[in-house]
Amino acid sequence: MQIWRSKSSPNNKVPIALTIGNFDGVHLGHQAILSRLRNAADKLGIAACAMTFEPHPREFFAPDQAPTRLTSLREKFEQLAKSNVDCIRVYRFNYDFAKISPEEFISQLLQKELSVRWLLVGDDFRFGARRAGDVTMLKALSKQHGFEVEEMPSFLIDGQRVSSSRIREALEDGDLQTAHRLLGRPYSMSGRVINGDKLGKKLGFPTANIHVKHNRPPLSGIFAVNVYGANKSTPFLAFPGVASLGVRPTVHENGKPTLEVHLFDFDRPIYGYHLQVDFLHKLRDEEKYPDLDTLARQIHKDVIQAKSFLHSIK
Repeated sequence: MQIWRSKSSPNNKVPIALTIGNFDGVHLGHQAILSRLRNAADKLGIAACAMTFEPHPREFFAPDQAPTRLTSLREKFEQLAKSNVDCIRVYRFNYDFAKISPEEFISQLLQKELSVRWLLVGDDFRFGARRAGDVTMLKALSKQHGFEVEEMPSFLIDGQRVSSSRIREALEDGDLQTAHRLLGRPYSMSGRVINGDKLGKKLGFPTANIHVKHNRPPLSGIFAVNVYGANKSTPFLAFPGVASLGVRPTVHENGKPTLEVHLFDFDRPIYGYHLQVDFLHKLRDEEKYPDLDTLARQIHKDVIQAKSFLHSIK
């Protein structure tokens, strides 16, 4: 899979099948779109590509009001790669990009720059300055610009539309089962293991401190987890553990979001490893304890509960 930034272009422009979206979470609705894209591209004998934006337009215009991300940019790329797209085109969303008219979007980006031959968009797709362009406009102008447009209906589960906002709500409520059902997989976060303050080891529960790229993670608390990437020779081997995701109020007054994972029966150094943490079950909310001894006793209880849950789903 190739990734093209807005300031870079492939050397040889060839016709492509394209879909456009934010793809936050790459949930089942997104996966249905990407599957249809792949099938159409194969039928036409052209590459299947996805266009996305960085940052999300709502983050650019109103960062304090924008929804929290389900996936970092790297995580989004990893999930898109699993959907077998050939390339991703990432456009830097800024004031200049926001001023592009719908007509320019079609003629300059889709036709001239990307050589789109077949385009798939959701039924609620809007584009161009002030979101003035819609599917009706795309279909009206597509023939003169040499491409075909297909409209994808909303993907429904139990009669309800699958969306990133529904997944955020489920995660905020600690409802990991619903999030799993809408994503088609457990919700996960990934990052590199970095040096921490070694507090977990002092308390008797050594942890991997994972760099969090989410300024506002969509969930918090203590969780039973499976971790991937701790063994480089078998990257798909799952290691069970218990994870804490939050600001650690017992340790810091104004802490930043931190993801720490204690792997059961594991004592190998993994600094620098890139790990994926699958959140399987929420044990409890984060709490502030009067002292570290009380915290250690609670961690011991968390470990027991996490092991019990993970054993029950084997």
